[in-house]
Amino acid sequence: MKSRHKRLAWVTLGLAVLGIGAAFILNAFNKNLVFFFTPTQVAAKEAPTGRTFRIGGLVEAGSVQRQADGVTVAFAVTDTAHRIQVRYKGILPDLFKEGKGVVAQGTLDDSGRFTATEVLAKHDENYMPPEAADALERAAKARAISEKTLAPAAGSGTQ
Repeated sequence: MKSRHKRLAWVTLGLAVLGIGAAFILNAFNKNLVFFFTPTQVAAKEAPTGRTFRIGGLVEAGSVQRQADGVTVAFAVTDTAHRIQVRYKGILPDLFKEGKGVVAQGTLDDSGRFTATEVLAKHDENYMPPEAADALERAAKARAISEKTLAPAAGSGTQ
């Protein structure tokens, strides 16, 4: 084998090893990506089932139900337009309260129930994750627009 062919074989082998390494790295990166979805997006079936993602919004008032075992909690997360039931087994953050901002990380099953593996609560009165704040603002705007468009129709009934 000529030295030219040996060099070409080494370059080809090096590129193959580099390509395989890049494929492993990208695959690991893809598995560790965690996207954020709002309850409205989850209700619209935009969120993946069986894959980890984050859902954020407000803990709906009156929705927190603690189980007898003391560590399992069920509650609803809302963006004021839609609500998603969340189930979590573990110790909740001290700042977790009804009506306050929350971000939960977990998976969505086929029945539409979100099972959280981690629950994060806001850390002071002024903080909310930017994604959650933006989602609540968009939901409020959408609700205001729908109320404006539905209000004339509701008042136009015959008497």
